Amino acid sequence: MRRGDDEPLEDSGSTGKARPDTEEEAATPGARADHLYLPAPRLARIILVVVLLGYLSVTAINLAAAPHTRFSLVLSFVCQAGVFLLQIRHSGAGARHAPLWGRCVTLGCQAALTYVPLIFFRSQWGSMAGFLAGSLLLLLPPRRAWPAYGLVGSTMAIPPLLEGLPLRDAFYLAQSSLLTGLVVYGLSRLAELVKALHDTRIELTRMAVTQERLRFARDLHDLLGYSLSVITLKSELIHRLVPSHPERAMEEVGEVLAVSRKSLADVRSVAAGLRGMSLEQELASAESLLRSADVTVHSDIRLGEIDPQVDTVLAAVAREAITNLLRHSRASVCAITSVQDDGVVRLRISNDGVDPSYRDVSPHSGSGLGNLETRLGAVSGRLSVSRAGDETFTLIAEVPAHPAPGAPARRAEAYAQGPTA
Repeated sequence: MRRGDDEPLEDSGSTGKARPDTEEEAATPGARADHLYLPAPRLARIILVVVLLGYLSVTAINLAAAPHTRFSLVLSFVCQAGVFLLQIRHSGAGARHAPLWGRCVTLGCQAALTYVPLIFFRSQWGSMAGFLAGSLLLLLPPRRAWPAYGLVGSTMAIPPLLEGLPLRDAFYLAQSSLLTGLVVYGLSRLAELVKALHDTRIELTRMAVTQERLRFARDLHDLLGYSLSVITLKSELIHRLVPSHPERAMEEVGEVLAVSRKSLADVRSVAAGLRGMSLEQELASAESLLRSADVTVHSDIRLGEIDPQVDTVLAAVAREAITNLLRHSRASVCAITSVQDDGVVRLRISNDGVDPSYRDVSPHSGSGLGNLETRLGAVSGRLSVSRAGDETFTLIAEVPAHPAPGAPARRAEAYAQGPTA
């Protein structure tokens, strides 16, 4: 069935596609697929815990294979659990931002649990020093962390030598302690970086959603402000023409219907983010509208070829200027100049009939000129407005006809914020 012009906008649920559960999914169409390739912070944390438990299990197996009493084995497992819990704390994202005294206390406890059991278990306990070496790298400033890390690794060569073991065993124990420290440090930092990346990705997605909402609000401001001003003006004209010129009034009614239908189509295109505009068409429409409002128009339009994005932004400027003219002045003359000279497009719109005492203090007075400054700035343009003593208002917009290729990001931002109305 053909959809009428007055049919409401389509509901996103009518397509049969499930609605996104979160703003993140709405802003990034491939969000669910991306999660398959980006490691979640929980997964990175689980990997860290599994690796730590793996190192602990090696020490536990070595101790269980040696001739120890049940009490000493239980004591070793208690010490291992203490080292494990302290290491989990030190590998946390906020551990290095803790107060200095707190870091010193926990490092001191870990150092005690590392070195005191050496008295009872000797070189079989030496691999536990790798956790302390990693914690030192995580919690201390680099200038102190690396010397302390090397010192811990070097001390692990002492127990094998005291036991009369070969030199290679002493070297192996020292090297394994240093490597364990590097692994603990690397995985802890990796888990922290994954969490930071995940949080940044969520924040960027929220910013994208906010940016899209801002674009939509700006588009509606420019679009509906202009269209409603046209409809109001023509309705007042129809009201005056009905008693004396009914045929002319019927023509104006037809134009009002055309404007309202076009406004509905424009709202749909704004919702889809596909709205583009032509400055020449906008100025021609504005000239016709102003003449129907008994405003004398002097125009000089010599544009040539300009960038489509620049064309859209300048058309939005023209629409906002005409909307302000119709709403806030009693103009009898309007001068419109749009000329391209030396690669720069200069749009100048001036009108008389401005009330110098007018100040709109309404909280809903809008922010059209502020929106236009943002859009022009994003395409390397600038906006200036002035009021003369003879109640004349002038708006001037200057934009490069073809912005430099080196600024694609800013041009993309201009479209994201304002391919408008």
